[in-house]
Amino acid sequence: MSMREITYRDALNEALHEEMARDPSVLVLGEEVALYEGAYKVTRGLLARFGERRVKDTPIAEEVIAGSAIGAAMGGLRPVAEMMTWNFAILAFDQIINHAAKIRYMFGGRVKLPLVIRGPQGGGKQLAAQHSQSVETWLAHCPGLKVVCPSSPADAKGLLVTAIRDDDPVMFLEHEILYNAKGNVPEGEIAVPFGQAAIVHQGSDVTIITYSLMTLKALKAAEELERDGIHAEVIDLRTLVPLDMEAVLASVRKTNRALVVQEGWPVCGMASEIAARIQEDAFDDLDAPVRRLTGKPVPMPYNRILEAQAVPQVPDIVAEVRRLAA
Repeated sequence: MSMREITYRDALNEALHEEMARDPSVLVLGEEVALYEGAYKVTRGLLARFGERRVKDTPIAEEVIAGSAIGAAMGGLRPVAEMMTWNFAILAFDQIINHAAKIRYMFGGRVKLPLVIRGPQGGGKQLAAQHSQSVETWLAHCPGLKVVCPSSPADAKGLLVTAIRDDDPVMFLEHEILYNAKGNVPEGEIAVPFGQAAIVHQGSDVTIITYSLMTLKALKAAEELERDGIHAEVIDLRTLVPLDMEAVLASVRKTNRALVVQEGWPVCGMASEIAARIQEDAFDDLDAPVRRLTGKPVPMPYNRILEAQAVPQVPDIVAEVRRLAA
């Protein structure tokens, strides 16, 4: 299969084009996804190709977007609902948590809910406190939702294809900073399975477990650490629900040290959950306590310098690994 370099944004766009062409039950809805082609141009060209019946501009009402998508999924369609940002999706959490996550269970499995809700999240672009949050832990906390956080263009495309084909509700969280990131993506159809983490950098001294934008920062940190003779293994989780703890534990049993990195707030975060599971299942393999590196427990500042201090950066990861390897 031949490869070409495309952006994260274009990889998502390809997945939507291919799945809508393959399956007429797939439709896209959200604020400005049709005429404007999406706030981040992920839905570019869909309206012209598939028409107004399958590419729907909605009111500026996130609970309406989520509720309409849930109803469409119950009726046999495969909706992909775009949230202009996951920060706005907080308004739709009643629909997501009380309905999307529970309908299949409450109907005894007789109703499928093949629904994807996707959009950007995260900080780093001076969008301030109400537009820079990371909500993946909130969603992962709720049984019934699958949670996906791709870090590369290839995973963005392959995981979105898998999400659209899944019969359960999938929360698909893209990082805003990644839209212009480029990477090699195979031509043609690709589907990346859920629940399979990727070892994106081999190492023997410490395991760094992370996802989304933090994967790129962890890779840069690993390259810097190599120059100091510290060999860090970097695991990109790719999906948080389902979570591939087998890959994490296998790596920790090899390196005997673990650092979990996340952009979001520290209390009750994914880093806390993963650290607890490592402690429970690989305690005898650890040569040092599991460490967490997270965003600061503060609303995101608008000031560029303060914003950079509020979330983990490459030097922070390097410093934490050095402490573990000492």
